[in-house]
Amino acid sequence: MRRLLIRPGAIGDLIVSFPALEHLRAEYTEVWVARNDMVGLVRFADQVGSIPGKGLNLLELGQAPERLWEELKSFDEIVSWYGNGRQEFRQAVSHLPVRFFRALPDDPQVHATDYYLRQVGAPLGAVPRIECPRVQGDFAVIQPFSSKRKKNWPLEKFRELARALEDRGLPVRWCAGPEEEFEGAERYEDLYELGRWLAAARLFIGNDSGVTHLAAAVGTPVVALFGPSDPAVWGPRGAHVRVVRHQPLAALAVEAVLRAAEA
Repeated sequence: MRRLLIRPGAIGDLIVSFPALEHLRAEYTEVWVARNDMVGLVRFADQVGSIPGKGLNLLELGQAPERLWEELKSFDEIVSWYGNGRQEFRQAVSHLPVRFFRALPDDPQVHATDYYLRQVGAPLGAVPRIECPRVQGDFAVIQPFSSKRKKNWPLEKFRELARALEDRGLPVRWCAGPEEEFEGAERYEDLYELGRWLAAARLFIGNDSGVTHLAAAVGTPVVALFGPSDPAVWGPRGAHVRVVRHQPLAALAVEAVLRAAEA
């Protein structure tokens, strides 16, 4: 059995769906993800590619290269979270053995990981994991950004928290994405390399973001700060994860986050 799994979405969307994807492993499993920098995060597949790199978005435009059609035809089954709501795409691949699933959870009572597990008929309750080497370091990581401003705790509060951690003897390093302005922050073009660095940290503190999910998945103790998003659906999972939620998030006290970090 040759099976292709097509999983679009941001970093966190991909990570929370890992248990479902792993449940679908076959004799040969290939996974296509949303971006090139995510490819290294998928450790369980025989081959990994990116949706834009394959030209999948060109199918519904009638501009797909012949090599893509040949690749798609080589699979016994294709399971896709891509294109479920786009009639043009579904029509373009209607002659292929494709199973479509909804890409975003529509049940506010179910954690996203369980939502995807339920789609594929797998047992619920799994914790997303990314296997990588862990060399314990003596530092904390703070990532003060996310995809949306309303999900960000104020930067000045993160700085106050960093000072408190350093006063307690725990050095703080900062993490930022390629387009986020923060002098002195660690930056990685490859997300798996970022995960390896995060795995060395004694503690990670961040907003509701893909990097927070990444830190939890590599086994780093995590304090995740949530405001408008529901952590019952989107919170990172793990025995060493603490979620602190407050609305409005800007009013969350530094002392509350520090207590969670100390725990």
